[in-house]
Amino acid sequence: MTPIGFFEIIGFGERGWGAALLLAAGVTLAVAICGFLVGSVLGSLAAAAKLSRNRIAAAIGDFYTTVLRGIPDLLVIYLFYFGGSLALTNVGRMLGYDGFIGLPVFVTGALAIGVVNGAYQAEVFRGAYLSLSKGELEAAKSVGMSRALMFRRIVVPQVLRYAIPGLGNVWQLALKESALISVIGLVELLRQAQIGAGSTRQPFYFFLAAAILYLALTTISTIAFQKAEERSMRGVRRAG
Repeated sequence: MTPIGFFEIIGFGERGWGAALLLAAGVTLAVAICGFLVGSVLGSLAAAAKLSRNRIAAAIGDFYTTVLRGIPDLLVIYLFYFGGSLALTNVGRMLGYDGFIGLPVFVTGALAIGVVNGAYQAEVFRGAYLSLSKGELEAAKSVGMSRALMFRRIVVPQVLRYAIPGLGNVWQLALKESALISVIGLVELLRQAQIGAGSTRQPFYFFLAAAILYLALTTISTIAFQKAEERSMRGVRRAG
C-alpha cells in the first residue's frame, strides 16, 4: 500500500480529512467564543462584587476567583458534566424516566470554560477599573452626572480600553481550554485529530495539522485584539 502524504491526508480530496478538520476548528472557535462571553458576564459581576464596599459581596467575589483559578480546568469540566448529568438523571427518575440523562456536551463545555474564564476576566476588569483617573470620575460627579450615566459614558468605555490587552490573554486561554472539552465527547479540533490519527494510523500528520490550525486561530486572534487596542487608544496621550 502506498503511504499517504501529509498534504493528501489533510487535503480535501477523496482520502483527505481537511473538511472534517476545518469543521472541528469551527466547533473549537464556537465553544471558545461562547465560553468567553459567559466569562465576560460572570467576570463583570465578580469584579463589581470584589470592588463593592459590601463585605459579603466582596467575600463572594474573592471566593469565586480564588477557587476557580485554583481548581484544574479539567476537573471543572468533569464536575459540570457529571454533576449536571446526575441532577438531570435524578429529575428524570422523579418524572418516571429510568435511564441516564447526559448534559449536551457543547453547552457543558461552554459553561465550564465560561465559569473558569470569568475568574480571570474578573481580575482584568478589576485592574482596569482601578486604573481609571479618579479626577475624571470626580469631575463627572461635580457637573451633576448621575451614577448610571457616569457608568455608561465614562466607566464602561474606560474600563474596556484598559482591559483589552488582558482580555486578549484570557481569550487565548479560552481557545486552548476548548481542547479539554474532548474528554466529555465534543468533537472539536483535538478530538477530530485523534479520530483521524486512529483511523489512518498517521498521528503525527493529524496532530501537526491541529497545531497549525490552533496557531492560525491564535495568530488571527492576537492581531484582532491588537487592532482593537490601537483603535481604543486613538486620541489618548501616552506617557513618555
